[in-house]
Amino acid sequence: MAPIDPNRIQPLSRLEFFAREVVEGFITGLHKSPYHGFSVEFAEHRLYNAGESTRNIDWKLYGRTEKLFVKRFEEETNLRCQLVIDNSASMYYPMHARPDIDHPTKLLFSVYASAALLFLFKQQRDAVGLSVFGSDINQTLQARSNAAHIQYLFSHLETLADSQPPPRPQQSSIAETLHLIAESVHKRSLVVIFSDMLDKAADPAPVFQALQHLRHNKHEVILFHVTDKASELDFSFDNRPYRFVDVETGQEIKLNAAEVRERYVAHMKSFMEEMKARCGQYRIDLVEADIQSGFDQILLPYLLKRARLY
Repeated sequence: MAPIDPNRIQPLSRLEFFAREVVEGFITGLHKSPYHGFSVEFAEHRLYNAGESTRNIDWKLYGRTEKLFVKRFEEETNLRCQLVIDNSASMYYPMHARPDIDHPTKLLFSVYASAALLFLFKQQRDAVGLSVFGSDINQTLQARSNAAHIQYLFSHLETLADSQPPPRPQQSSIAETLHLIAESVHKRSLVVIFSDMLDKAADPAPVFQALQHLRHNKHEVILFHVTDKASELDFSFDNRPYRFVDVETGQEIKLNAAEVRERYVAHMKSFMEEMKARCGQYRIDLVEADIQSGFDQILLPYLLKRARLY
C-alpha cells in the first residue's frame, strides 16, 4: 500500500483545536491552564496582600469599594494529546485485496484521521503521543511536541496503515487497555480514541467503566466509534445464505441474513443508545464515524462544530 498521502490530511491542519477542559502543558499555547498567572484572559479577583507588586491592582474596583483587589488571569498552555488506536482483528474489516483511503478498512480510516489530527496539533505546537492496542497494548509513545518526535509518530502511523491482520484469532480487551491508559497518561490530557468498541466481553459495562475512569482522572475524552455502518449497524446483506466469521474468535456460523436482521439491528440499536447515554453522562464527545463517509467528512464537521462551541 502507498504511504499516507499528505495532500489528503494537511487541509485539516489549517483549523484550530481548542481543549474543552482545563489542561496542563509545558509551553505557552492555545489552551487554558489550571495554573493562574498574569496573562491572556481574566479569571477572578483576589484580595491584595501587603508588600506584593501593585501592577495588577484593579484601581477601578478600588474606586467603587475602597478595597484593594488584584486581577487574576487564566494562563494558556499547550495541549497533551494521546491518540489511541484499536488494532484488533475486527479493525481490519471490511476485507479488501488492496485497501486504500477511498476503500478503507476501519483501521486505515483511523490511521488517516489520526494523521490529520497529528498535523493539526503540530501546527499548534501541542504535544502528541500514540497508543496502539489489540489483545493488549502493543505500543505506547508518550506525548511530546518536538519535530523529530512528530515525524517518528507519523512513521509509526504509516507502518500501522500497512500492517496485516493477526495470523490467529485475537480478542481485544478495550476495557483493560483504557484503564491502563487512564493511569499512564499525563493528567489533564486529551485522549482521542479510535475503536469499533467490539470488546471480548459480551457485557459492555466494563468498557463504560473504563471510559468513566478516564474522565475521573481529569482527561478530556473524544471517542470516534469507527464502523462500516451499512453492514455492521444496518446489517444490509442480501436475502441469501452467508457464512459469517468472527475474526476475533474464529467462530463461524452459516445463516440467511434476513432471518436475523431484525434481532441484530435491534441489539445494535440498544448498544448504541446506551453508549450515547453513557458518553453524555460522562461528558465524553462521541463521534459516529462511518468509514464509507471518508475520514475528512467525519473530522471536518466535528472540528467546525467544536470551534463554534469552545
